[in-house]
Amino acid sequence: MTFDRIFVECSVLGFQAVITTVLALTCYALWRRQRGAHFLTWAAAWAVYVLRLAAISAFIVRRDPVWLFAHQATTLVSAFLLLAAALQLSRGLRLRWAHALVIPASVLWAWTTIYGMHSMLVAGVSSTLLLTSVTVWTGIVLWQHRRRVASEASGVLATAFVLWGMHHLDYPLVRRFGAGVIYGAFIDILFLFAIGLGMLFLVLGDERAKLVARTSQLEQLTRLLLRAQEDERRRIARELHDEAGQVLTAVKIELDLDGRQAAGEMVGRALAQVRDLSNLLRPSVLDDLGLLAALHALADDFAARTRIAVRLDLDGAAQRFAPEIEVVVYRVVQEALTNVARHARASEARVCLTADAATATLVVEDNGQGMAANVSPHLGWLGMRERVTALGGTLQIDSTTHGGVRLEARMPIGMPA
Repeated sequence: MTFDRIFVECSVLGFQAVITTVLALTCYALWRRQRGAHFLTWAAAWAVYVLRLAAISAFIVRRDPVWLFAHQATTLVSAFLLLAAALQLSRGLRLRWAHALVIPASVLWAWTTIYGMHSMLVAGVSSTLLLTSVTVWTGIVLWQHRRRVASEASGVLATAFVLWGMHHLDYPLVRRFGAGVIYGAFIDILFLFAIGLGMLFLVLGDERAKLVARTSQLEQLTRLLLRAQEDERRRIARELHDEAGQVLTAVKIELDLDGRQAAGEMVGRALAQVRDLSNLLRPSVLDDLGLLAALHALADDFAARTRIAVRLDLDGAAQRFAPEIEVVVYRVVQEALTNVARHARASEARVCLTADAATATLVVEDNGQGMAANVSPHLGWLGMRERVTALGGTLQIDSTTHGGVRLEARMPIGMPA
């Protein structure tokens, strides 16, 4: 073999070793981050694979059978480690010390094929069949994992390993004992790229699944918090109305009977404030008469307090909704009108509620000064968005063409309550 050919083949194997080293380091970093045992086993497998490439390079240069023996042993060890990683990923295999017997078994098999078999063809074919079986088995395990968890990344890995295992069959024909190194190395590099992409997709899929699960948990927590908030508001409103309201009413009656009108008027104002606070916390009309009546009462009270006219367009939503939807619509209108009074400098606001078989649409807009382009959402907006998104809806707040602010909330309603 000429020096130039040796240099080219070793260069190609060196490039393959660099790619494999990157795979090993990446898997190790993923293990440090995610603590998935299969990542650590993958890292060990690719590290041994780098040793395999070093052994075959040494054999090409020195032509010493000991390096061919080292190549054979490291090849089998890396293949079994890749299989172990697939079993850890798919079936939760826990590696034990007994599994380490694969290493001396691989060394013994390599010794037998290199030094114990007189026919190099028989040695090459037997080793190739074993390597192909282990690699294809790895692909089958990953394919079973894909069917179990619907992971497309596992499908990519499974396909790459199966094809790589079939590719090993050309060892005794094309790459026997160091021949055809450049051809084999380039094909192996393609499979390494495919396996690396599959691992990347697997990580991304896991992260996406974790994100979806975390988002679902946060949505459930938000719904529970909002429900607890409404329950607490209802309790406080009832206490104010039933306890404090009744006591103040009794005191006012006593003062009126005693002719103490000034004190009675003061108690009357306190009683009105308690009733307003109770109504603000949880209007009884929402529970007793429904959403539309509660919105009419809210609009009348808002107009009386702020001198801002409110036009209601509720004809498109005559049916009752589920209680949680009615609460969200009422709270969004309440917060939106509060923002109109505080920030809009408007003379009129419009509330429109429509619904079809699947969606309720709420629009609140005013004719005020609009909002600045760089304004940041405040807690009221964030609270409205949390309430709407907790129901699976969307909320948008924009400036209108005539200068005011337009709020639009869309919520899925399903069947009317």
